[in-house]
Amino acid sequence: MSSQHAAHLDRTFELAEQGLGGVAPRPSVGAVVVSEGVIIGEGITEPRPGRHAEPIALAAAGDKTRGATLYCSLEPHAFQGVAPPCTEAIIAAGITTVVSPIEDPNPSVSGNGFRQLKAAGIEVVRSATNQQIRRAELLIEGFTHHLNTRRPLVTLKLATSLDGKIATRTGDSQWITNSSSRSRVHEMRRQTDALITGIGTVLTDKPRLTARDSDGNPTGRPLLRVVVDTHGRIPADARLLQEPGEVLWVVGEGIDVTAPTDSTSIQKAGLIDGKINLAEVIDELGTRGLHTAMIEAGAGLAGAFIEANLIDKVSAFIAPKFIGGTEAPGPLAGTGISDIGEALTLENLTHTVIDGDILVEGYVLKVD
Repeated sequence: MSSQHAAHLDRTFELAEQGLGGVAPRPSVGAVVVSEGVIIGEGITEPRPGRHAEPIALAAAGDKTRGATLYCSLEPHAFQGVAPPCTEAIIAAGITTVVSPIEDPNPSVSGNGFRQLKAAGIEVVRSATNQQIRRAELLIEGFTHHLNTRRPLVTLKLATSLDGKIATRTGDSQWITNSSSRSRVHEMRRQTDALITGIGTVLTDKPRLTARDSDGNPTGRPLLRVVVDTHGRIPADARLLQEPGEVLWVVGEGIDVTAPTDSTSIQKAGLIDGKINLAEVIDELGTRGLHTAMIEAGAGLAGAFIEANLIDKVSAFIAPKFIGGTEAPGPLAGTGISDIGEALTLENLTHTVIDGDILVEGYVLKVD
């Protein structure tokens, strides 16, 4: 594979990453049109009912598409849905080569896009490095998970000291991790479809639950912010309610509440031992077509999600600090396990050093 070929494919991944967290129930796709080694058009999937990445890139390239090459991060869409088939636009544009590393896992596509292009005489190139294939798969991991389970991929985000504390014995927690780690968290928020927290965090920390850029400006993400609030205690002047974007307020069945803003919707969920049935919350997100959800919550809600077996992935930021003290809280509350063999275990681990902090990520090993 030439360095130029690899660079054009990498550019599609960069574009797709920009769309993450903003286009569900569609997968985020990046596409570029290349003529004589030069990119002449780029596209990113738009939210429904907008266009897919490939037609956007083709339109940007204008009348220069005939004989050009199209690179895309995912197999082109091949059926009539909300948007017309991308394959038809590619064929009509006179593209001669399509470079795309992976098939669309949607059964309505699943190789049909590649087959349609080949039938039209277009060369389909699947060559990519293992690293590029993995990157392409990660871009759609939430989409794939939703296809298989009808639920979003749920990530638990944690931030602890090296001795596993999330605050001091007096409750001081700002800041355990460094500014670079916090910037990474904002990028994770931007790329997730739903951000989940509990009423305790809302009352104590007064968060906005938004993704913000380096200047502190909200990016318009995530699509949905979720507050788990069994007894309906969220105050009308809560800081998160002053931010644009929809809030899903989850209260217990039988709790009589009124939406405090036009952008707040209410879900009345069943109770288990007096607390919200969290599976109903995740099911609601899946019904909305959301592919990914991230939990940023206190020890109580985080532990409840663990005990309900609703976590698919963990992103743990670990700061090189020791807090100490038996009264300093850890990241997970609840009953916990009695047998070490029952411990939640992660697989496919990665670790990244972020200015001294360590980000450990892995997927929950599912036991039948």
